[in-house]
Amino acid sequence: MPVDRRRFLLSGTAAGALAVVGGAGLPGHAAAAPARPANSPAARAPVVAGANPGLVLYDGDRLTAYAAVWQVDWSPYGAGNVIVLWHRDQVHLYGSDPGLARWLERYFVRHFPEAEGLVWPEPVLHRVPVRVRVDLAHGLRADAADVHITMGDVLDRRAFATDAFPLGGGVEHSLSLVLGPCGHGSVHVGGRALAGRPRVGGTAARPTSTAYLAVAEVWQRPLAADSSAAG
Repeated sequence: MPVDRRRFLLSGTAAGALAVVGGAGLPGHAAAAPARPANSPAARAPVVAGANPGLVLYDGDRLTAYAAVWQVDWSPYGAGNVIVLWHRDQVHLYGSDPGLARWLERYFVRHFPEAEGLVWPEPVLHRVPVRVRVDLAHGLRADAADVHITMGDVLDRRAFATDAFPLGGGVEHSLSLVLGPCGHGSVHVGGRALAGRPRVGGTAARPTSTAYLAVAEVWQRPLAADSSAAG
């Protein structure tokens, strides 16, 4: 069973992606695996560098929305901003570069544990500019067409790193980032707020949340992996 990124990040020893948020491992988190020779920097190649905040909303026990926000500084598909948004059993991609948007959804987001168990059809592409403002002091604002995502009340800042984050094909990637669980987050579509709110927990010393910032994020894959990052 894949590592739940929310628990992974939740543990906070390692880092997006998502998962979330904060705790004992990373986007949530589990403890990082012991270093192995195969995981040395010389045996790995960077896949993407940038920021990948995430937000999962719940209405009671029902997951109502999942958003992955990308601010990519470098990747094989170039740089740029992308939003991947799941709600009402549909997946929507927002970005001015369709190749980058489709690759991030296919290579990363659909394999994240947050997506496990969700109806995940082929995404609807919206070729529009995406504006992202993210910082560990204040939170996040991301806008694309009629979609507006906000996160604020940053509860903590901590580093996360792991060499055992599985993605598609069972390939374990290295991931490092700085995590900032947030006290609140919301998604508005067409002027209406989607139902639900993030789950916030943990302790005062180590808070967790399904609304989280993930900055200085770097993904790496083994050079010996069979499949290419070009997907």
